[in-house]
Amino acid sequence: MPEAIDQLLEPYGFPDFVRRFEHSASGPVHFGAGVRAQLGDISAQAGIRRAILVTDSGIAATGHVDDGVDALREAGIEVLVHQDVRENPTTEDVDRCQRAAEAFAADGIIGFGGGSSLDTAKGANFLLTNGGQMKDYWGVGKATKPMLPLIAVPTTSGTGSECQSFALIADAETHAKMACGDKKAAAAAVVLDPELTETMPAVVTANTGIDALAHALETLVCNKATDRSRTYSRAAWRLIRDSFGDVLSASVDGAGTKRARALMHVGASLAGIAIEESMLGVAHSCANPLTAHYGIAHGQAVGVMLPHVLRFNREHSAAAAEQYAALDEAHPAQVILDFLDQAQLATSLAALGVPREDLSMLAREAAQQWTAQFNPAPVDAQSLQRIYEAAFS
Repeated sequence: MPEAIDQLLEPYGFPDFVRRFEHSASGPVHFGAGVRAQLGDISAQAGIRRAILVTDSGIAATGHVDDGVDALREAGIEVLVHQDVRENPTTEDVDRCQRAAEAFAADGIIGFGGGSSLDTAKGANFLLTNGGQMKDYWGVGKATKPMLPLIAVPTTSGTGSECQSFALIADAETHAKMACGDKKAAAAAVVLDPELTETMPAVVTANTGIDALAHALETLVCNKATDRSRTYSRAAWRLIRDSFGDVLSASVDGAGTKRARALMHVGASLAGIAIEESMLGVAHSCANPLTAHYGIAHGQAVGVMLPHVLRFNREHSAAAAEQYAALDEAHPAQVILDFLDQAQLATSLAALGVPREDLSMLAREAAQQWTAQFNPAPVDAQSLQRIYEAAFS
């Protein structure tokens, strides 16, 4: 890692393996303000000569994609920009991307954007190289053939997908969220440039930041957590907690706090490593049906549920309560509520227009979500309905 990462993280005293991203599923992580200028050289080193750059129209409008295309072309790489990615990508988004890449005869993929762009790029890579449909790869390790080199360029401090081997894709018909994981799907390299986050709308900054905080807290206590994964979780929590308020203010004011954005960007990636090393819990299980049925942004959906999940876990899991208590003098649920308030995000399902009569249906669906089984306190539809009820008003 460049010296800049050591300078940024030195006050925190993190172990060397955290500062070096040693357990990232991806290849090398290139960090620093302006490091996106090296995208061409990094891609060429990965053997890419014809790249499809996967992004969305909002990112394209910022001008960052043009910079990426210029860097790639300066390195002698031909580029096709595919900006037909939607939030919470479905199998339809992946199929469109796969067809575009195949027609272009791409030999490499650049995932350039938030988690939706990175997931779409990974999903298309499965189909390009291994064939079939996305549902064929639901689970872990189901790809049998090598995949194309993928370079991940996150423009939000949120999902941490750049450091994971999973693509999260929704079935276009059933709306089921399919976690498709394979070590071959991980990025060959990551370009982690905090300057790319400066043009994000305030609402995107808020939603992705809440999601990253949820990743840190859920991985900390899930039943697959290890001492090593918890080290990443705690590091991510400290970085994001310490910087999120400043980043929110900077987003609202349009000014930008470079150090805070750098801390957020690194923290989100470390939380991504924690997910890869462990798993999430029922805040995400409860959020997914909210997004599927009402179009609520993922970060908002996670955020409205998270304080109530934290309280449930504290009451029903002594191990989770112990981990939470070690983080702060105040319970992390209050920290989340304070950030939601600062970000002007809703703190109740009623405020989001969710009908109370739908809560039992949502609870049944949440109980079927993959991440529910990893919560530190066992859950079923009845207990999840109680959590939804707590979040309603």
